[in-house]
Amino acid sequence: CKWCSYAGADLAGGSRKKYPANVRIIRTPCSARINPLFIWKCLEEGIDGVLVSGCHPGECHYTEGNYHTRRTFAVFRKLLEYIGIDSKRFHMSWV
Repeated sequence: CKWCSYAGADLAGGSRKKYPANVRIIRTPCSARINPLFIWKCLEEGIDGVLVSGCHPGECHYTEGNYHTRRTFAVFRKLLEYIGIDSKRFHMSWV
């Protein structure tokens, strides 16, 4: 989410903190805009893990985006387990 999570990542960069070479930050307008199929494809193709972060529930710039994200990814986590992908490779966090 560009409103909460990306601001934190930007602050870390401004403090000259470095990310490991294998970390990629992808900026989105809202965590609700992340398509779970994109994450599934990344995990299926060997990405070690994916972290999705967004505004705390109740603090979303788009009012209910993070509630949508929470519901979507709760189902997605179950789908990962069902298809045999370790769900520990996917994490969601509110920032």
